[in-house]
Amino acid sequence: MMNLPESQRLHGLVTATHTPFHADGSLNLDVVEKQAAFLLSKQVTTVFIGGSTGESHSLTLEERHLLAKCWMAVTKGTAMRVIVHVGANCVEDAKYLAEQAEDLGAKAIAALTPMYFKPKNVEVLVETMKQIAAAAPETPFYYYDIPVLTGTSHSMPEFLKQAKDRIPTLAGIKFTNSDLMSYQYCLRAEGGKWDIPFGFDEHMLGALAMGAKGAVGSGFNFAAPIYTRLLAAFAKNDFAAAREEQFRGVQIISLLASYGYMGAAKAVMAMLGVDVGPARLPNTTLTAAQKDRLHGELEAMGFFEWVK
Repeated sequence: MMNLPESQRLHGLVTATHTPFHADGSLNLDVVEKQAAFLLSKQVTTVFIGGSTGESHSLTLEERHLLAKCWMAVTKGTAMRVIVHVGANCVEDAKYLAEQAEDLGAKAIAALTPMYFKPKNVEVLVETMKQIAAAAPETPFYYYDIPVLTGTSHSMPEFLKQAKDRIPTLAGIKFTNSDLMSYQYCLRAEGGKWDIPFGFDEHMLGALAMGAKGAVGSGFNFAAPIYTRLLAAFAKNDFAAAREEQFRGVQIISLLASYGYMGAAKAVMAMLGVDVGPARLPNTTLTAAQKDRLHGELEAMGFFEWVK
């Protein structure tokens, strides 16, 4: 296991970024610089690229490499840390991406499980992650647990128990799972040595109450100020204010989900001046009429004031 110092852990807000596309659906890397600058202006200093929000399973292997290469180039010399998601259905592809991420100087890598042919148990999952992590032997590795999208659910406390001696670079788990009981066991495993950033924006306050120190979220792209205030209120034991900010986040997520979350979230970015383009199928993109209606609903809700 890799016991990371506090300064290297995924504490605070880690934004799971969108992958920008041109109107025709091709990769639009020119936007990455604007994404990074926008997030830095919102005091976000860590990004998680090419994950679920980044539509990684809709990208080619070459596109994923180019995306990582671009983020590393754009953020060089800035305060921004880049975490690269390398998971894939093909383990060899994941190893290739892991090796590249290390060569590029990524601060950490993460991988979700293959999800067509699924690991049948924790032991097989650990072996799979061990092979991926070994391709980047100097880089901290996080297992990315997101059962709602992978359709694969294994015990994360058991994963940590089996993986601690088998994956030397394992730093922790990106825990995108609403099981706060299991989350508590992960936080306390090995005396609290693991880094376990939480992955559901809409449950963030609950995770903080359980001991979370960091969160990786899609909502931080467009609503970082809300979650920054939530963290500050929680730190001051102002739970009424923290609950208010959390509920704002919940209302935003609910509204975007009603349109199809990916396309709606990307539309919101354009409203904020960072046009990351359409979503790729099988995610859907909003029509012009839907974008207008969404803008009106966000305005009525108070969204644009909340995220100033």
